[in-house]
Amino acid sequence: MQGKKAYQEKLFLNFQLSSAVPEDNFYRKLNELVDFSFLYKTTSQYYGSEGQRSIDPVVFMKLMLVGYLENLNSDRRIISMSRLRLDIRYFIGYDIDEELPWHSTLSRTRQLYSESVFIDLFKRILKQCIDRGMISGRRQAVDGFFIKANASLDSLVQKEILDDAFSYSQELKTNQEEQPDLKILETWKQEDHKTEDPKRNLSNDTHYSPSDPDARVSVKPGKPVALNYLGQVSVDTATHVITHVQAFTADKRDSECLSAVLRHVKHNLAENDVMIQELVADSGYSSADALKALRASGVTGYIPNKNNFRYERAGFSYHEAEDYYLCSQGLKIYYQGTYLTGGYWMKQYGASAKKCHECPIKGQCTAYKMKYRKVAINETIDKPYYDQMHQRMQTSKARKLMRLRQSTVEPVIGTLVNYLGIKRVNTKGLSQANKCLTMAAIAYNLKKILNHKGRLIQNQLKAVKTKIISTVNYYCNIPIYKIILPH
Repeated sequence: MQGKKAYQEKLFLNFQLSSAVPEDNFYRKLNELVDFSFLYKTTSQYYGSEGQRSIDPVVFMKLMLVGYLENLNSDRRIISMSRLRLDIRYFIGYDIDEELPWHSTLSRTRQLYSESVFIDLFKRILKQCIDRGMISGRRQAVDGFFIKANASLDSLVQKEILDDAFSYSQELKTNQEEQPDLKILETWKQEDHKTEDPKRNLSNDTHYSPSDPDARVSVKPGKPVALNYLGQVSVDTATHVITHVQAFTADKRDSECLSAVLRHVKHNLAENDVMIQELVADSGYSSADALKALRASGVTGYIPNKNNFRYERAGFSYHEAEDYYLCSQGLKIYYQGTYLTGGYWMKQYGASAKKCHECPIKGQCTAYKMKYRKVAINETIDKPYYDQMHQRMQTSKARKLMRLRQSTVEPVIGTLVNYLGIKRVNTKGLSQANKCLTMAAIAYNLKKILNHKGRLIQNQLKAVKTKIISTVNYYCNIPIYKIILPH
């Protein structure tokens, strides 16, 4: 007989949320894993003793986590999904008939809390990873990536235009009670100060985004120009756990961020009595300041030098004691002085133009400069740091570590961008972007903890299975291949 389901809503319903959420549900296990009660004390300084009650800090932080765990890049979507999901309602402590907070409350609360609140939660989750033996701490891999800012290229204006419009609006303020700043600025842009192509010749030196002042114009090869932030991630190579994340303005190089990242990684691990010994990164982190920071911190770095670095010069040998180069024809090229170019201090070596003019192989000399009609060699004053790194990178260990870096930190970044809602921030400003990146890293580490617990149970089951097989085989002389046990 064919069945037919008739639906009619009941006026009264006996329902218990906890019974509707399975024991193995992700959010149920997450609720048992982390104690968020410390947030009441951490956030008490942001509230007064009078007025309306705000959103519960624990509820707010859990909703933030839901957004990144579900790859939702909108506060509206976080609330919408939470209304429909029983497991999320159980996680945040809202029964099925309770109304959830407004999405705007999430935005205001995120702006209210300082970065230290989010970093504190990240460190607590990191401590759980360390306590479970998930972090060796010995070797860290570092890499950077662009995060799209919550601003459009169409919002860019030239800096001098913005200054002129601001000064003009200030003059009008003295004569009028209105505040026409935005209208004046928009009119100024539309009339005589348009560029021929708004997406060409854009520069952080000449253009500025009023909607997000901390966003910077940047581009990667093969990618369109965009307003971005620069995210830096440090990952433990043994277990792929994130040990530190930080957002920077996108006009910085990776090498300029390394010293700050290294300082925070060491601090995060040292708080749990774990010491970092080695750091692996790509050639984008190669700079004199970065190499000096590694040496000062006692950390061994594995960072390839950039392609323009010359460890040896064909036809020349360097004599460090007397600080000169000797060419293949026996001519000494002495140190002549130090000069600053492009932000780098360079040492210049040169020889007599007369002697070079008489050289029979000057046409094949790689250091001969036709403009000066003599040999001229320029080297950075920090060449010893690059030389030491070059020698280290020639070892088989360095080649293995570079392959390990690609299989460690790059997949973590891919997960953050594609599955944990960090492809684009939904906030304004560097501080807010840092909060978003920190929350994404927390969500990632929480997933690692729960998966790690599952693997531990599987490993224990395998160990028990192996022990049973070996015991039966020993006492009964039954061939091991004839014993059938459930997987």
